[in-house]
Amino acid sequence: MTNDSADRRIKDRYPAMCLKVQLQERGFFGRGKNSTAVTCLDMNRYGMAVLCPRPVEPRARLYMDFDGKYIRESRVAAQVVSCQPFQTGFRVSLQFCYCFDKKGYSRAVDNALSRIEGIYNHYAS
Repeated sequence: MTNDSADRRIKDRYPAMCLKVQLQERGFFGRGKNSTAVTCLDMNRYGMAVLCPRPVEPRARLYMDFDGKYIRESRVAAQVVSCQPFQTGFRVSLQFCYCFDKKGYSRAVDNALSRIEGIYNHYAS
């Protein structure tokens, strides 16, 4: 992680390696392409970093599915900020679309991601 990416963040991110995450690139007309299981490195309600087995283009639009302790959320829209080789794959930094696109804001998504963040913030304390 560079200082630039740390300076961009609104809030700290919390380790969330046990959160199960599926990444799905958005295709034409809102259809999703094949889903890929990724490892969550860290997250907060605004974005996350995942370890992905394949590269994903910056600015690519995705859907994220989350399955963790006490929480399950599907089709959360996100956009790739950066993708860099990392460990056994690629570190993909993502920003959730609801927080930068007023038309895409969803209180339900905001609440769900806040709950997920709260769970992992509690474990990090």
